[in-house]
Amino acid sequence: MVDDATPAQSLPHEDLVAVERLKSAFDNLKAEMSKVIVGQQNVLEELLIAIFARGHCLLIGVPGLAKTLMIHTLGDALNLSYNRIQFTPDLMPSDITGTEVIQEDKATGVRQFKFLRGPVFANIVLADEINRTPPKTQAALLEAMQERQVTVGGERHRLPDPFFVLATQNPIEQEGTYPLPEAQLDRFMLNILVDYPDEEEEFEIVRLTTANLKHSVTKILAGNDILELQEIVRKVPIADHVIRYALRLTRATRREKGDVPDFIRDYVSWGAGPRASQYLVLASKARAVLYGRSYVATEDIRAVAGPVLRHRIVTNFNAEAEGLKPDDIVKRLIKHIPVDEREAEQSGKLPKIFKSAHAG
Repeated sequence: MVDDATPAQSLPHEDLVAVERLKSAFDNLKAEMSKVIVGQQNVLEELLIAIFARGHCLLIGVPGLAKTLMIHTLGDALNLSYNRIQFTPDLMPSDITGTEVIQEDKATGVRQFKFLRGPVFANIVLADEINRTPPKTQAALLEAMQERQVTVGGERHRLPDPFFVLATQNPIEQEGTYPLPEAQLDRFMLNILVDYPDEEEEFEIVRLTTANLKHSVTKILAGNDILELQEIVRKVPIADHVIRYALRLTRATRREKGDVPDFIRDYVSWGAGPRASQYLVLASKARAVLYGRSYVATEDIRAVAGPVLRHRIVTNFNAEAEGLKPDDIVKRLIKHIPVDEREAEQSGKLPKIFKSAHAG
């Protein structure tokens, strides 16, 4: 077996101290958010992974599962500016990015254009029910998400840093909705599924929300703290074979490329692109640090594979007929692809497409 980290890859002492600080901040954030949000620990963890990995999130769940409240509480726990955009069919791009208006200088009488910033100019932007607005307005977020800027009237306006788009979507009500373009879906680092609470969690939710109780959330981190911790995440070392493992998961989803598993050819129309591999590594680095480790293990890759890949795998009619979802495909891939490529090569179980990458 190959170790997930080697002594040569260890972080400097000051960075190790920062790793401990990030883990402490993560624990404190979860504790503060748990004052308001009952359960949903996996969702909170994935949300914070995206924050520290400098990524955007799409939260999918039926109404009433506290998706909006969760994001609002995160904004309260972080000393950051926060804006909510309620997406509707009549929302225009300028309603998000802002617009130019003519203003007259009362002293000189000169008229000139002035840019009025839209709600996207905030550290945390909640795009509520993002699939309820037409593609033209959805696309207004593309430049903001990728370039962290908006262009209006030929002039670029930088967005505040850090900047996160946290969007919500209802998976069951498709009447009057507009599916997100694949290019926009690909900009979301994680697709987080918000599930129903278990019985005890639901009991606690009902007990707390039907009483006259109010919980205040303490602010844990400011913008500069988050930027510093994001830099630490990128410094976390990752062994080459762990990167190869992430690549194998992504590349095995592409049915038209090389030797892929039969179930991929049977059930997948389009697979994940290179951005998925990048996000697998970045998200796993953040997860490793949040668990107090200064290196990335293959366990981290497997833990974030679902949220990273589920919205980047397009299944076909065969999968729909058999009730298979992208999550089922990801689980099969994790079982199919060996963790350690060298051991697998010796046993002859590694697919040809992966062997060729390590020839010689």
